[in-house]
Amino acid sequence: ISGYTREAGVRNLDRELAHVCRKAARLFAEGRTTPFKVTPDQLRGILGPVKFEPETAEKDVGPGVVTGLAWTPTGGDILFIESTRMPGKGTLILTGSLGDVMKESARAALSYLQANAQKYKLTAGAPFDQMDLHVHVPAGAIPKDGPSAGLAMLTSMYSLITGKVIPPTLAMTGEITLRGKIMAVGGVKEKVLAAARAGIRNIILPEGNRKDLEEIPPEVRRTIKFKCVRHADDALGYLSRLARKQS
Repeated sequence: ISGYTREAGVRNLDRELAHVCRKAARLFAEGRTTPFKVTPDQLRGILGPVKFEPETAEKDVGPGVVTGLAWTPTGGDILFIESTRMPGKGTLILTGSLGDVMKESARAALSYLQANAQKYKLTAGAPFDQMDLHVHVPAGAIPKDGPSAGLAMLTSMYSLITGKVIPPTLAMTGEITLRGKIMAVGGVKEKVLAAARAGIRNIILPEGNRKDLEEIPPEVRRTIKFKCVRHADDALGYLSRLARKQS
């Protein structure tokens, strides 16, 4: 299912199963007498190379790399947000086929960090007006939009500036305002299921989405630790306890 289908329904799954059945029927017609048993190792020979490679949590990351959660028409998915900086004049560069709403989320996240630089001790390095920040979301061929990556973008920039490495098994979703409030988002069930498939073990959610956890299957809730937050202070404080400083 994960390697050969990617859709909201099961039509393509039905087609792939029919392909397997036709293969079995042909072998039977050719005189094969032993039962035909399909195993994962046989799928490549029957259906060809894997069509879809599911995203998995990265094992080795540095400052500025954060795992976000996204909703797509075919279900949830994880996405990686990367930030880097270079000497400049305070320009924010955004790449990765981002829509207008996602770009606005990145600008709001940066404005919040700039307005609260002293509180989060972000003034030790170069001032914001002396560096350019580049935020990139890989898989540039896939259009991405929506406000739910705001918290992840904020965290990515915070991680880069402070040098704190966010654990790769932690993911997050949430919209952020200029006041630092973390707003509820949609598609939580699909996002959490995608995170579980990818090996994520900690998820930060807006407090407004706590009620959505009831929709998560119990076997998935047991494998993931959830942290619900109302404000950026709560999220960054929690992240600081989990993060490690780059040596």
